[in-house]
Order: sequence, then C-alpha cells, then structure tokens
Amino acid sequence: MYSKQFEVRWSDLDANRHLANSAYMNFMSHTRMGFLMENGFGQKELAAYNLGPVVFYESIYYFKEIFGGQPVTVSLELKGLSEDGMYFEFVHNMYDYKGRHCASCEMMGAWIDLKARKLTALPKELYQKFDSIEHSADFRVLTSKDTRAHGRMPQDLSAEELQNI
Repeated sequence: MYSKQFEVRWSDLDANRHLANSAYMNFMSHTRMGFLMENGFGQKELAAYNLGPVVFYESIYYFKEIFGGQPVTVSLELKGLSEDGMYFEFVHNMYDYKGRHCASCEMMGAWIDLKARKLTALPKELYQKFDSIEHSADFRVLTSKDTRAHGRMPQDLSAEELQNI
C-alpha cells in the first residue's frame, strides 16, 4: 500500500490546537500527487498527453484528534476505476504516530483533456499503470452514474436571482 508520512507543523493547527480540516485535505492531496508523480503521472508525462486530474468530491470522516509535534501517515488505495480510466476513486486513511486510525477520506475524480476542456479516457498505457495501484477491499468498476451518486446537481441562478443575493 502506498503511504506518505508528514510532520504536523504549527501552521497545520487550528484555533483548537489540533489538525485543521484544511490540513487533512492538504496531506491527502499531497499523498495522491506524490503517488501519481512517482508512478509516471508527473507534470511532464501528463503534459505529453495534455491531461490533468480533476476532483469531483472529497468526503472526510474524522475519528480522533491529531495534535502538533508528531508525524502522521496517510495511505492511498484505488477504490474504483471506470473501464476506460476516465473516472477514479481513491480512499485515504490517516494514522497518528501510534498507528491509531484518525481519519478516512473518499475522493472521486476524473481526467480532463486540457485543450478540449472535456473529460476524457486514459490512454491505454496510462490506464495499465493506474489500474496497477493497490485496490481497496471494496473496489468497484465506476460508471458516469457514480459521479452523481449523491444526488448533487448544479443549480444555476438567473441574472436577476444573482443580483438579489
């Protein structure tokens, strides 16, 4: 399983002197990007394919407080992948220096063609690399319907409604 260790810095704490929710997100995002860069999905490789990752959602579940001065470890597993590699889902778990499970995060994203600005499938050679990520016990094949599984849909405002807020 891929993991990354982080030192909890003073600037990672909030007014309650424990790890701020934004720091959880940053550590988990850093873990994802570290994994991608170490496995052939760095800036140079993605630029060659004109690809970029986009995040649809991140849901964090907090179990225990994390305080400054001790390291934390963040793991990464592939929880889902569409047959063409367009959609992916990661699960992160965060552990304190004693191995206590402090938080879990589920994240869903996709790949975007940076010229067309549209979602796109992964090229076969990148798909094979991506699918080699350790799968979670509850791994599943994703479809476009999974991106709206929580029932969230955009609700645009008219020009008049926008002026009245």
